[in-house]
Amino acid sequence: MSIFILTASILLLLVLITVFKLNAFLSLIISTLLVGIAKGMPFAELLTTIQKGIGTTLGGLLLIVGFGVMLGCLLSESGAAQRISSVLIQLFGVKYAKLAMLITGFVVGIAMFYNAGFVILIPMVFSVAINTKQPIIYIGIATASALSVTHGFLPPHPGPTTIAVVFKADMGKTLLYGLVVAIPALFCAGFIFPEFLKKIVANPPEGLMQKKHFAEHEMPSFVLSFATALIPVVLMGLATATELTLPADSSLRHNLKFLGDPSISMLLTVLFSLVMLGIARGVSMPELMDKTGAAVSSAAMIIMIIAAGGAFKQVLTDSGIGKDIAALFTGSTLSPLFLGWLIATIIRIALGSATIAGLTAAGIVQPMIASTGASPELMVLSIGAGSLMCSHVNDTGFWMFKEYFGISVKDTFKTWSVMETIVGVVGLFGVLVLEALGV
Repeated sequence: MSIFILTASILLLLVLITVFKLNAFLSLIISTLLVGIAKGMPFAELLTTIQKGIGTTLGGLLLIVGFGVMLGCLLSESGAAQRISSVLIQLFGVKYAKLAMLITGFVVGIAMFYNAGFVILIPMVFSVAINTKQPIIYIGIATASALSVTHGFLPPHPGPTTIAVVFKADMGKTLLYGLVVAIPALFCAGFIFPEFLKKIVANPPEGLMQKKHFAEHEMPSFVLSFATALIPVVLMGLATATELTLPADSSLRHNLKFLGDPSISMLLTVLFSLVMLGIARGVSMPELMDKTGAAVSSAAMIIMIIAAGGAFKQVLTDSGIGKDIAALFTGSTLSPLFLGWLIATIIRIALGSATIAGLTAAGIVQPMIASTGASPELMVLSIGAGSLMCSHVNDTGFWMFKEYFGISVKDTFKTWSVMETIVGVVGLFGVLVLEALGV
């Protein structure tokens, strides 16, 4: 029954958006309500769950998205994004601009959570695409694939780190094997796959994409531009490094953890940008506030859709659909590596959250590790690969990608969803190869 309700809710959502042309925010809320009712949730509990889903989603994302949009506006309006993109193009050449953003996304993604990295790199994606006259989606999917790979495979990201702790896996080996698995996944999803997407046209919301071309003297220096974009990466990286190396009672660790929080690091970067990219270059504060305010306003619908996606995911979780699907695999005799990937894939499809899919699958297959002798490190990676599979309408990342690039649901499936699936499939293949080699 749970699988039927899940399937029906997704079909309803697609029909509301594509056939009736209903706004994605309204469509998600209607589908969310109907899922809860179909699962027999009391109305009061259903409303509480929806509010919880919106709250937990926006609690982690609202400040990041808000500050990220402001930072993106400052980088774009000052010419800093164009300066960074022009240097990247000089280093790699127009032909390899996609590779430049793929590498940039991977480096940024190691230190930053996906959502923070995404909003930081968006202005650079737009700028590189404009300056090289290449399709925005072509550059954007390469960048997003790098962020996704690091999110699913590499500690210190929350999914692989938590699963590694559950399995008592060696964190260093997990990171090393994760890098080995990440390379072919990046090549397939971020370098080869975008070649098939050049005809998909992106229409980013007005205010998020700066189309002005700056003259050489109008742009800040590369050092200032790059340092500004790198501030949150450095702060988050230092916070992660100290958390892994310093004792729990270390004051330096606690201070850097605060400064390296995605919201705080983004706020500090925005303040730095206002001074160094704005006031120091002769732009008044009222003018800066007008520009950043307009950018945040243009992102309002994106934030609402992300919130509705969080509510949909929460109802799927609290209604018990995830548990019902997980129970189908209790006592399975499949290979633990493949089983972990398969369970994570199915729960990812059902609930949308990569983290929940990974942790649920880890709990199910954990008893099999000792009995089968499977490598805990490879188990972390196989589940991580499964947790990235088949992202669709119940995943907030799906809607974030769709709205930022201004593409249809159909094109989001053809780009984002396929990219995530390629990463998941190639990731599993890489894990199986490592197992065959006796790792």
